[in-house]
Amino acid sequence: MQSNITGSESEANTSPLLVGRTESRSINNEGEAAAARDRCWNKILDVGESKNQILFSLPMILTNVSYYLIPLVSVMFAGHLGQLELAASTLANSWAAVTGLALMVHVGLSGALETLCGQGYGAKLYRLLGIHLQATCTISLSFSVLVSILWWFSDIILIFFRQDSEISRAAGLYLKFLIPGLFAYGILQNILRFLQTQSVVAPLVVCSVVPLVIHIGITFILVKWTPLAFTGAPLAASISLWISLLMLGMYVLRANKFKHTWDGFSAESFHYILVDLKLALPCAAMVCLEYWAFELLVLLAGLMPNPEITTSVIAMCVNTEAIAYMIAYGLSAAASTRVSNELGAGNPERAKHAMIVTLKLTVVFGLIVVSALYLGRNIWAGFFSSSSVIISKFASLTPLLVISILFDFIQGILSGVARGCGWQHLAAIVNLGTFYFIGMTIAAVLGFKLKLYAKGLWMGLICGLCCQAIGLLLLSSFIKWTRVELTPSNDRQNSA
Repeated sequence: MQSNITGSESEANTSPLLVGRTESRSINNEGEAAAARDRCWNKILDVGESKNQILFSLPMILTNVSYYLIPLVSVMFAGHLGQLELAASTLANSWAAVTGLALMVHVGLSGALETLCGQGYGAKLYRLLGIHLQATCTISLSFSVLVSILWWFSDIILIFFRQDSEISRAAGLYLKFLIPGLFAYGILQNILRFLQTQSVVAPLVVCSVVPLVIHIGITFILVKWTPLAFTGAPLAASISLWISLLMLGMYVLRANKFKHTWDGFSAESFHYILVDLKLALPCAAMVCLEYWAFELLVLLAGLMPNPEITTSVIAMCVNTEAIAYMIAYGLSAAASTRVSNELGAGNPERAKHAMIVTLKLTVVFGLIVVSALYLGRNIWAGFFSSSSVIISKFASLTPLLVISILFDFIQGILSGVARGCGWQHLAAIVNLGTFYFIGMTIAAVLGFKLKLYAKGLWMGLICGLCCQAIGLLLLSSFIKWTRVELTPSNDRQNSA
């Protein structure tokens, strides 16, 4: 009996220790598993890099969406005046993007600054940022003069391209009142790139969202309460763009944080115009070739049966894709800035790593956007038109629109990488081949020959976007990542 008691006591004494060891091992195992999961996620997404890019991207998304919505809100107000006004304002907006805004907005002529200012900031050549900004503004103003002449005679040109004469005349009138906004837009986009490449993005939200809110009020008053009506919509856009430019310009001139990158106006900037043009023109070509492919669909839609409905639906799809791209562009700007800064600092491997992280984030953001669009397709279409026919047609194109947006997100990031590296000329060649020799050819065959009409046009666009993404990915994989020359050749010779 004694032995039994002793055994029982021993068992009682040792059991808590055994349990403690078991719990301790369990806790350790759980901790190791959690640490392993954290390491796995960090390896997949690189949490630190992802967090920095998201914090950079969100203000850029809000900023670019706000700037894009200023002319688009005007189209929405005009569209509710009637089907003719909707067709004319959407055609005018598309023509404006084809012939002018693509040169300025997002990364047209201002795209040179993403390379030059981004790499200059990484190389700590701070004074060059202000010089390049002035040179690019000079280029933008010169092109704005040429484009404004084209806009003045747009009605004649649109009729020449066999667009409906009544719609063309109304679109031409719309564009005349949008001309003042073109000059503001060009300078505005240059200042935005100047700030972006220095990772100064939070103040941009205020300087873009506030003018957008003001714009809604101005447009409502001019369209609903004054005799201007239809022409009040583009006039409101011009006024709001100038308000935004003044706000952003005053911020740069007064903020102390730019004392190293902006030391006032200088005649030296004229010596840098050729340096900027070498990147600005290929970048404008790169962007315009893509924009023109989208807007060409609007012109082709005007040649189909029921041109008012078909043109309106395709233009709505183009505008929807452009708004979705604003989200991708936030990440694209992050990729461009990170890549250009790292290349300027002589870190090509870190630049490549930043690109990979951005592509992973793009997949997540893209799935969220297309899910929201698909679920709310009827509500979104109602913002453009009250016509049940147009809303129904838009809904039938939504599945194809979802696919095109996903490809557009991926190519947007790779285009940002190309701008950060200074590969604009190579990207322009890729865009030319994929959109026009592949995408538009397939669109024409499916839309007209096989009589798929609007769906056929958008299927061809999807083929072009897919090939573009593949081409830019191959470009990023096989071209050497190096820094571009930031100064004129004579300056380099003198310093040597």
